[in-house]
Amino acid sequence: MTLPVNARVEAAPNFLKNMEAAHQFFIVQDADSAAERLRKLKAELREMIAVLSWSPAGGQPARFLAGRSVQARLRVEAVQQLAQQASLPHLREYVVGRHIVLYAHSEIEVVLLAIKHQRQLTYSAE
Repeated sequence: MTLPVNARVEAAPNFLKNMEAAHQFFIVQDADSAAERLRKLKAELREMIAVLSWSPAGGQPARFLAGRSVQARLRVEAVQQLAQQASLPHLREYVVGRHIVLYAHSEIEVVLLAIKHQRQLTYSAE
């Protein structure tokens, strides 16, 4: 019996920029608790990474892909460009506490593309 191969999970530059923006928001919102909130988010992300390494399709289908308005289509195009840059065919979302992580994956690779708070309308894709 062979064990399944763990998928490789890595973060795209855009994801890292989103994490820095989240940290800056934590500081602006409440500087005293910012470090602890960031530590908690990172711990939750480590748990998510462990799950995705065993099950790359563990998240839910990216719901925003079905948008029909012109604005929605423009947002989808920006995010699909991130997936194309990662050369991975499938887009999914994973809920982490109050944040949602957008990622692209194949059976053996996962790339974290963006993270947003559940109240944000769109992912930042710079």
